[in-house]
Amino acid sequence: MGDVSHEQVNLMLRLYDIRREPRLREAREWFMNNFRPATPEDVMRQYPPASQENAYFRMVMSYWEMVAGIVNRGLIDEEMFFENSGEQWIVWERLKPVIGPWRELFKNPHMLSNLEQHCKRLEAWREKRAPGTTQAMRDMFAQMEKAAASGKK
Repeated sequence: MGDVSHEQVNLMLRLYDIRREPRLREAREWFMNNFRPATPEDVMRQYPPASQENAYFRMVMSYWEMVAGIVNRGLIDEEMFFENSGEQWIVWERLKPVIGPWRELFKNPHMLSNLEQHCKRLEAWREKRAPGTTQAMRDMFAQMEKAAASGKK
């Protein structure tokens, strides 16, 4: 484990406090329970501009992109951050189906690249410590999605 400064710990705690802000907490809860687009068209249809849902997914997406950028730049010890946070990986997994088309649409190959790179390193870190964990998590989430879908019928 690397040396972690008080400044890094304080920044991490500040980011945690922001996650607890009522509106962002509400957006995060909504995102985890509802955001499952398969295509960019799903996003536009299910979460149209100016809707509450659109605001929620943008809040969550931009929060984690910002946090990933902070960690990517070494302002918080990455290992300490990985030990204490995993929500960003779920957010990235939910965004993966739409990120390629969004990057093309907005002519921005770097859109959400902080989050993407951060999550790649998080997966590598987890796999080094506990091989197979990433696939096990994907399998678990797939089962949860299937159960949720069958419950809505």
